[in-house]
Amino acid sequence: MAPTWFGRSATILGFLVTLALCSCSDASRRALLKENSMLERHEQWMALHERNYKDVAEKEKRFNVFKDNVKYIEQFNKAGNYPYKLSVNKFADLTNEEFKATRNGYKGLCLEDKLARASSSFKYVNFKYVNVSAVPSTMDWRKKGVVTPVKDQGQCGCCWAFSAVAATEGIHQLKTGKLISLSEQELVDCDTKGVDQGCNGGLMDDAFKFIMSNKGLNTETNYPYKAADTTCNAKEASTHAAQITGFEDVPANSEAALLKAVAKQPVSVAIEASGFGFQFYSSGVFTGPCGTQLDHGVTAVGYGVSDDGTKYWLVKNSWGTSWGESGYIKMQRGVSAKEGLCGIAMEASYPTA
Repeated sequence: MAPTWFGRSATILGFLVTLALCSCSDASRRALLKENSMLERHEQWMALHERNYKDVAEKEKRFNVFKDNVKYIEQFNKAGNYPYKLSVNKFADLTNEEFKATRNGYKGLCLEDKLARASSSFKYVNFKYVNVSAVPSTMDWRKKGVVTPVKDQGQCGCCWAFSAVAATEGIHQLKTGKLISLSEQELVDCDTKGVDQGCNGGLMDDAFKFIMSNKGLNTETNYPYKAADTTCNAKEASTHAAQITGFEDVPANSEAALLKAVAKQPVSVAIEASGFGFQFYSSGVFTGPCGTQLDHGVTAVGYGVSDDGTKYWLVKNSWGTSWGESGYIKMQRGVSAKEGLCGIAMEASYPTA
């Protein structure tokens, strides 16, 4: 059989590549081979994550971002300056700015509330765990059947809803013994008071207020997640699988107070999660760098001590199981800054039942 046009073209292309390699200097040859290897890695990554681009220009743009991110990750891991590792995950073709725009969404307290929570008069008002004198040395609410599987918010900035729901699922299980996956989409669609704006961000405290005023939340099954702002389904929102009676704020800037709360139940916390370290976190105890510009809502579901003696918070994220340690991150605990690492102790709260 005569060779097809495609077969002849591939042969010619291979010959030209070989010829180019032969005519290059050793340095140029290595660079060309490295670029070809990176192209293959990108293709494999695209297949793994089912990523398709609208045209050649977009694919080239994404390849260049991917290449820069891979270089950063490999250099970071090779340097070994931190007790955690990064990996080429599903966010590898996003710039850090693009990543922040689609995966965070915590609005934060208004200035008046921040000042009030930081005042000494507020410190132990409405904090039910103030008199807790002893806590377990470690805690993992997952092992006690209090935490639902990790979820994925997708390209919708409603981390606040996932954080509030996870905390509500936890207190409901502790009260009733039943672990039920509750609806984030109900909050996205129906919670329109305060600062909550669906995929455009929100605040866990306001989510708790909605759950209280609505007399509860429906299940994930009955009101499934869409990763988009849709119209509130009033019928489903009137069905309640779990309720809360109120919520309380953990005294601000106190890891000791946060420890007391997490020892008793999963707690909604806000953190700054905008850096490359968060974007590509893979394993180990995250120690920064990060600041205190709170932009992401997550849930503290435990704490512990690593093999090298580093204390950490066990935090449930909402970026799917392919990120971090099966969707979780260990964040250093007991740091010198009163706000805690990445501001984790600044605006924590939990529902009551």
